[in-house]
Amino acid sequence: MPGRRFDSFVTQDAPERPADKAVRKANLRRIFRLFSPYRRRLGAVSLMIVGSALLATIPAFLLREVLDVAIPEENVGLLTVLVAGMVAIPVVTGTIGVWQTLLSNVVGQAVMHDLRTAVYRHLQRLSLAFFTRTRTGEVQSRIANDIGGIENVVTSTATSVLSNVTTVLATVAAMLLLDWRLAAFALALLPLFVWLTKRVGDKRRQVTAERQVSLADVSAIVQESLSVSGILLGKTMGRSADLAERFSRESERLAELEVRSRMTGRWMMAAIQTTFAVMPALVYWFAGFTISRGSDTITLGTLVAFTTLQTRLFFPIGSLLGVQIDVQSSLALFDRIFDYLDEPVDIVEGSEQLSRPRGEVQLDGVWFRYDDAQWTLQDVSFAVAPGTKTALVGETGSGKTTCAYLVARLYDATEGSVTIDGVDVRDLSFDALAAAVGVVSQETYLFHATVRENLRFARPEATDEEVEEAARAAQIHELVSTLPEGYETVVGERGYRFSGGEKQRIAIARTLLRNPPILVLDEATSALDTQTERAVQAALERLAEGRTTIAIAHRLSTVRDADQIVVLDRGRVAEIGTHDELLGGGGRYAELVSRDADVSPLEGEPVR
Repeated sequence: MPGRRFDSFVTQDAPERPADKAVRKANLRRIFRLFSPYRRRLGAVSLMIVGSALLATIPAFLLREVLDVAIPEENVGLLTVLVAGMVAIPVVTGTIGVWQTLLSNVVGQAVMHDLRTAVYRHLQRLSLAFFTRTRTGEVQSRIANDIGGIENVVTSTATSVLSNVTTVLATVAAMLLLDWRLAAFALALLPLFVWLTKRVGDKRRQVTAERQVSLADVSAIVQESLSVSGILLGKTMGRSADLAERFSRESERLAELEVRSRMTGRWMMAAIQTTFAVMPALVYWFAGFTISRGSDTITLGTLVAFTTLQTRLFFPIGSLLGVQIDVQSSLALFDRIFDYLDEPVDIVEGSEQLSRPRGEVQLDGVWFRYDDAQWTLQDVSFAVAPGTKTALVGETGSGKTTCAYLVARLYDATEGSVTIDGVDVRDLSFDALAAAVGVVSQETYLFHATVRENLRFARPEATDEEVEEAARAAQIHELVSTLPEGYETVVGERGYRFSGGEKQRIAIARTLLRNPPILVLDEATSALDTQTERAVQAALERLAEGRTTIAIAHRLSTVRDADQIVVLDRGRVAEIGTHDELLGGGGRYAELVSRDADVSPLEGEPVR
C-alpha cells in the first residue's frame, strides 16, 4: 500500500458505545452456548478442579502442625503422619490434574470442531454474491487464522480460569484462617492490579483486531499471487518484484502489529509480577513488626505456612490477570468469526422434489440486480420447452449469464419467478435442484486430485465403467488413457497439467456423469481456439442430446441451430425467435450477426 504509513493503521482509543457493549454481551452468550452440548464433561472437569484446589490448601496446615507441634514436642509418630499427608496430597492432585487436562482438551477440541464446521457449512449456504465480493484469502484466514487463534482459549483457558479462581478462593480462605491481618496486608493491592489488567486487556483487544485484518491481507496476497494463475500473471507482466514488495510491506505491517500485541501492557504486567515477588519479604517484615508490638498470635509455623500459601497464590492470580488479556484478545477473534456466521443466507432451501423432471424452464417477469446496483435484468420473460435448445445472445453485460445463474439458483430473482416444470426454483430442495440442472462454464475448476476423483465429484457412487463411459462421451477418454497413470493422474493445481480444451472436456464428462435433464452452457467454448472449440463443441452436442439446453453464446456460429434464440439488450428481452426468423426481421440479432466476423447467416451468402 504505497504512501501509507504504519501509523495510519493504528486505531485510536475510543469509548465503547452502548451498541458495542450490547454486541459484546450477545457474543459472550454465544460463546457460552458453544460449550452447552458438553455440560456433563464440563461438570466432571469442574468437580476435579474444585477437589484439587481444596486438597492443595491442606499441606499448609500440615506444615504449621509440623513446625508448631510435631517438631517442638518431638512427636515422631505425628510427624510421620503429617509428612505422609504432605507427600500423598500432591500425588493425588497430580493424578486428578492429568485427567482434568485430558477432559478439558477433549471438550475444547470438540468446540473447535463445531465452530470450524459451523463456519464452513454456513459459507456453503451463502449465495455466489458473497464470494464475488470477498477475497478467497480473506475467507481462508477467517477459518484458519481466526478460529486457530482462539484454540488456546477454547481448549484450556476456560478450565484454567475455573482452576485458578477456585485455587485463589481456597487459598485466600486458608490464609484468612491462618491470620487475617497477614491476609489483609498481602492482598491489599489486588483490586488495583485487576483494574490495571482490564485496561491492558482492552488495548490488547484493539491491537488483535488490527493484527487479524493484516493477517487476512497477507493470506489474500499469498493466495492470489502464489496460485498458478497469479504466478503466470506476475511473470508475464514483469511484476514479480512488485508483488514481492507488496507482500514485504504487508508482512512488515503484520510484524509491527505482532510486536505491539506482545508488548501492550508488558511494563505494567512486569510491575505487577515484581510486586508479587517481593510480597513474601514484606509479609515477613509485617509479621516481625506486629510481633515487636507485643502480639503473640503469629507463630513461626503460622508465618511459614502463610508465606507458603502466599507463594502458591501468586501464580494463579498472575495467570488470571494474564488470562483476562488473552480473553480480551480472543473476543476480537470471536467477533470476526461471528461476523461470518451472521452473514445473511439469502438463498433459503425449499422442500419440493422433482420425481421425474421433464426439463421445462420458464422465466416470468424476472427483475434482478446485484446488491444496490442498477437493474441487471428488467421484466425478462421466456420459456424453454423440454428437450429443446435455447440460446441467450447479446452484448457483454446484457444479462445473459445472470439469466443462466438464476435457473441454477446461484442467485434468486429480485422480482418475478423462475420455474422448472412449473415449480418455483425457490421451493425446490438443493438436492432436487442440483439433480435437475447442470452447469458447464468457461471457468473450469478442477480439484488438485486425480482425474477419476474429479469426475466422481459429480456422483461419488459412480462405477469405474460409468466414469470412463462419461469420459468417452466427452471425447477425453483416449487422452486420459495415454497418460502414464491413466485416470489416477493428478490434474495439478486448478488443472494446469491439462490444456484449456482438455479441462473443459473433463468438466463436460463430469456433468455427463450427473446426467441432469437441464443443461446450462455458460460460454463454454469462448476462450478456446477454433480447433479445440470444434472438439469441445462436439462433446457439448453429445452432452445436450435429449436435454433442455440453455446456451450462452459468445460466437453466434454455435447457436444457429438453436430451437429459439433470446436476444437480450441492456437487461431486457429484445427479440425471441429462430436464427432465420430473427435474421429476416432485421432487428438487434441481425446487427449482432453483421458484426460477428466468424459467421455468415447462410453458407456461401453475404450477411444481409
